[in-house]
Amino acid sequence: MKLKSLITVIVVLFVFSFCTASCSNDAASSAQNDENNTTENNVPMPSQNNGNDTAGGENTNLSTTKMKIRIGTAIFTATLYDNASANEFKARLPLTINMIELNGNEKYYNFLSPFPTNASVGGDIKVGDLTLYGNNVLVLFYKSFNTAYSYTKLGYVDNPTGLATALGNGNVVVKFENN
Repeated sequence: MKLKSLITVIVVLFVFSFCTASCSNDAASSAQNDENNTTENNVPMPSQNNGNDTAGGENTNLSTTKMKIRIGTAIFTATLYDNASANEFKARLPLTINMIELNGNEKYYNFLSPFPTNASVGGDIKVGDLTLYGNNVLVLFYKSFNTAYSYTKLGYVDNPTGLATALGNGNVVVKFENN
């Protein structure tokens, strides 16, 4: 009888620890995002990823293309990569858009029309990375972290000091323009 009770307790503890591990903050955050943050096609917005262009070869060559990002009175200079996605983004400038807060590390905006993409999975996101999620969601990161989501790199803020403060905690109007 005591052996049966011991086995039951061990099984309960195992199940509890398994459930607790699967319900970490990342999973809870993802579940909340799945419910509250979707693209125009009702596809859940992930919060994290690296934007390495790797399908068909790495294409994150720097170009000499610079742009300005205006957030309130703050102005940041960014460098765009030399790829089809960044070229399409540049062709759409100037843009003034309302970027939506997501997970305390990024702002995003859903474009109605798609961009060419060449996303890769995983890696380090750095403060100031400018990427595409899917083929129509612009993402500006203001915190660094590691991720397994797929993004297409567009460029990066040259000196992101003060970017997180300028973007603030909620949604924000951001103007992207040619330099």
